[in-house]
Amino acid sequence: MPKCLSEIAIRNARPKTKPYKIADGEGLFLLIMPSGSKYWRLRYFFAGKEKLLALGVYPEVSLADARDRRTQARTNLAAGNDPGEVKKEAKRVATVENANTFELIAREWYEKRKHEWAPGSVRCKLHYLEKQLLPPLGQRAITAITAPQLLDMLRVIESRGTLDTARRVMQMCGQIFRYAIATGRAERNPVPDLRGALMTPVVKHQASLKASDLPEYLRNLEAYDGGLQTKLALRFLLLTFVRTNELRGAEWTEIDWDKAEWRIPAERMKMKELHIVPLSRQAVTTLRELEKLTGSRQYVFPNQHNPATFMSENTMLYALYRMGYHSRATGHGFRSTASTILNEHEFRPDVIERQLAHSERNRVRAAYNYAQYLPERRKMMQWWADYLDEVAEKK
Repeated sequence: MPKCLSEIAIRNARPKTKPYKIADGEGLFLLIMPSGSKYWRLRYFFAGKEKLLALGVYPEVSLADARDRRTQARTNLAAGNDPGEVKKEAKRVATVENANTFELIAREWYEKRKHEWAPGSVRCKLHYLEKQLLPPLGQRAITAITAPQLLDMLRVIESRGTLDTARRVMQMCGQIFRYAIATGRAERNPVPDLRGALMTPVVKHQASLKASDLPEYLRNLEAYDGGLQTKLALRFLLLTFVRTNELRGAEWTEIDWDKAEWRIPAERMKMKELHIVPLSRQAVTTLRELEKLTGSRQYVFPNQHNPATFMSENTMLYALYRMGYHSRATGHGFRSTASTILNEHEFRPDVIERQLAHSERNRVRAAYNYAQYLPERRKMMQWWADYLDEVAEKK
């Protein structure tokens, strides 16, 4: 193919009063404007019509680059495609991809879902998003992210020894991709391709007390010389065996004194279902003692430094440490203690599981089952409180 143009000829081309062309062959030419600007153009025919394709501006697009673009355009023509339409489609795809970055979709997903999560989960997921996901993935088009790229990111987290964090971040990625698919901005989720690629974290069960440990524990609790509110919180936690975050966030408006019930709203429960805790006589007595301390506050267990918020998650844990139960007991472990003892005394497993507010497989049915087995649960909770009183008297 004869080459009519050279870099020297292009640089030496001077503007005139009117636009003019310098041809390079096979439809490629340089259009020189009176302003001195130089534009690459390609003249071609498609479906019997003459068309013009812009290939860029010199010198940003060199002579060699312009010839490469001409070759690509002629390849499209040979395949029966209009180079102009191919260019428009590529531009459209690029525009869509730039508008649908991982960060844009991830933040949109976060805003749409955060009202469903507990405050702690909101903070945790935002931390994962901003510290783990967005730095490596944020500016990429979500459709361009591959499973190996996700694995590279997760391997970095895994290399720090934070295996559970890597697993949670991977789950979060999957939810973001599913949202992108649902909203028409992605066609596939690469996360399932990573199944089995990460190390599995070893599950560590919460340290819990055995039945034989309870007499000593109850004596130590009675002798605890720390804050009275903390002491009462530990007593109430053992009596009700709820999750520690459910106890910490308890509000006085949730207590029904007439029915002797504590109704924990769905938004504060792990399974997002209203949960009823029947209150034994001993639990009511404990609440009455707390009422003298915090009854004028919103929270049953307010933060000592900022009463507008509730007790820190470490308050009870540090109290247990102070009592000598480091690595021997946790607040959450009381659930296991109660469950084991109640099962050993032949309370029905379904009743125990319902009081523990464990997940119901049929979520539709569970939404109407917050009062399920309530008479039996009420008797069980009173038996449990009486049992603890008997245990406390043992030497």
